[in-house]
Amino acid sequence: MNVMRLVLALIALAALALASLFLGVSEVSPLAVLSGTADEKAMLVIWASRVPRTIALMLAGAGLAVSGTLMQMLARNRFVEPSTAGTVESAGLGMLVALIVSPSMPVIGKMLFASAFALAGTALFLAILRRIPLRSIVMVPLVGLMLGGVIYSISAFIAYRLDMMQSLAAFDNGDFSAVLRGRYEILWLGFALTVAAYVAADRFTLAGLGEEFSTNLGLNYRRIMTFGLVIVSMVTASVVVTAGVIPFLGLIVPNVVSMLMGDSLRRTLPWIAILGAGLVLVCDMVGRIVIAPFEIPVGAVLGVIGSAFFLYLILRRKTRAA
Repeated sequence: MNVMRLVLALIALAALALASLFLGVSEVSPLAVLSGTADEKAMLVIWASRVPRTIALMLAGAGLAVSGTLMQMLARNRFVEPSTAGTVESAGLGMLVALIVSPSMPVIGKMLFASAFALAGTALFLAILRRIPLRSIVMVPLVGLMLGGVIYSISAFIAYRLDMMQSLAAFDNGDFSAVLRGRYEILWLGFALTVAAYVAADRFTLAGLGEEFSTNLGLNYRRIMTFGLVIVSMVTASVVVTAGVIPFLGLIVPNVVSMLMGDSLRRTLPWIAILGAGLVLVCDMVGRIVIAPFEIPVGAVLGVIGSAFFLYLILRRKTRAA
């Protein structure tokens, strides 16, 4: 039954991807493309723009949703994800430093810079959590948001002094409109890390139960923590380098799946990846439709949805506590 449901979910995701291919300013007839009668311009639009964009959306959505799940497991908090832990702001600072050091640096170099800064920022966030008393679970994301605000302020100050505010704004919002063939392939590395997270799913599930418990079961807690942080930082960096910041995705999808299916990562990670990819596709199509022929960045659409869902989770928790 579970396999059948996964197959149906993949079919639904494929239908969304197909719809994304034929949605945009340039009109492309699905029948003409499928029958092979489309003109050269239409085929160029499909293969150089629409296909790379659709693949990038799905890879980014799946990777960020899984990264959010890992962060929640490692921090043992349902309100944590890359955009509420200072990770994306740290990756943005790394991108800015890469542009300052070498403006012509290849994409892989920028991603490595962003990954290193994202890893450092996430490690700093977890170190702060260990050193301050947290009387409420809601305090954890608030600490992350404040840390992210400080890091972003540093980035803005540097960018302002060096007249690079436009460069900073370029990767501040998740926008896939500029994704073309040859400019998104770094996301496949994020996909490989997502698969690695699934392979180590049982270990991450044990790590989420706490250091003492997992160590007693023979798990090297620090090693799995480091591995999880590397996955989160590199996936986040690959998305920031390609399209910019996509907020709250790692908050929405893991919580919805957890409500429906529990917390076993071996069981839930495929669903989290599929729903993450589908949600990003839907938000991107909404952004292309609402004010057509102009576009709303997918990061802006998810920011609205994610903020509302964040408030819902907080109010839901308070209602249960009462």
